[in-house]
Amino acid sequence: MIDSLSGQFSKGKAFFHLPGLFEFFNFYKKFLPIFREHREWFYSWCDIASVYGSPEDCLWAGGRIEESGLRCGDNELEQVRDLLNDFGISARLTFSNSLLRAEHLADEKCNLLCRIFGGDTGAGGGVCRVVKNGVILHSDLLLEYLKKNYPDFYFVSSTTKVLTDFSDFEAELDRADFSFVVPDFRLNKSFEKLGGLTQAQKDKVEFLCNECCWAGCKDRRECYESVSREVLERCAGGSPDGSVDAHICRAPGGNKGYRFSLAMKNPAFISLDDIQKVFLPMGFSNFKIEGRSLGSALLLEFILYYMTKPEFHINLREELYLDNLLDLF
Repeated sequence: MIDSLSGQFSKGKAFFHLPGLFEFFNFYKKFLPIFREHREWFYSWCDIASVYGSPEDCLWAGGRIEESGLRCGDNELEQVRDLLNDFGISARLTFSNSLLRAEHLADEKCNLLCRIFGGDTGAGGGVCRVVKNGVILHSDLLLEYLKKNYPDFYFVSSTTKVLTDFSDFEAELDRADFSFVVPDFRLNKSFEKLGGLTQAQKDKVEFLCNECCWAGCKDRRECYESVSREVLERCAGGSPDGSVDAHICRAPGGNKGYRFSLAMKNPAFISLDDIQKVFLPMGFSNFKIEGRSLGSALLLEFILYYMTKPEFHINLREELYLDNLLDLF
């Protein structure tokens, strides 16, 4: 699967980064053995590089609110880590809160999470990792703290930075701190500029494939900041400016919630054909699937669409639907 970090992937192969590390843990417990045992059901040119997410009471979290049922400190956290490790898949902690202050860095629960997923391993130190685990983040304050205290992590620049200017995006790619950078989805089809990147830069690009947001939205940064405030209110008893009002989406169709059928009509949508015929030949390898907080039924649809051969859709559905322990709806 993922060998280690960017630049060390098999060329011509797509690596997917899937959502719901904690929220969909029961789904992955069932799905990953199927993925291993029935690899012929899935396209040979793709693989799973990472699964990302954060527990629901995680102060450093952002981007989306997850109702995972798993909380920092639960014994299940080690089970999550070990499951991904057993399948050679990187676990990524989503620490993309953009409003963190210095006093938040000492949060006991988040530091415990870092010790579980990014602490010393090997003799006397717990599980021996097959791959490195990572952190998706927004805050440079948190970045410096993690580099100093948990150097075993690799770092991913979060799409919550809303990098819509290509020069800003390219500057982010050139930062040595980041192994991957997720641009704003509206840069997905900037093919002339994307084609001008060096291969080293291309190896760090991680495209958000299935965003449903309106391409003309000017409030995306404010939307993400609203989630960060809500997390701080939940976990720390207050937001930086005292405001906890949720962002109200005013985009056309925003009141309908996420619809994969609408995401497919988004001009920035990256289709299966786009990956095979455009992005892979251009030298890009990394593709992020949105889906935290959307439910495991939609996660299955994403996996069917992007990774599963059509003639085996029914096989995968049957294997998962017949498991009474899974709540897919």
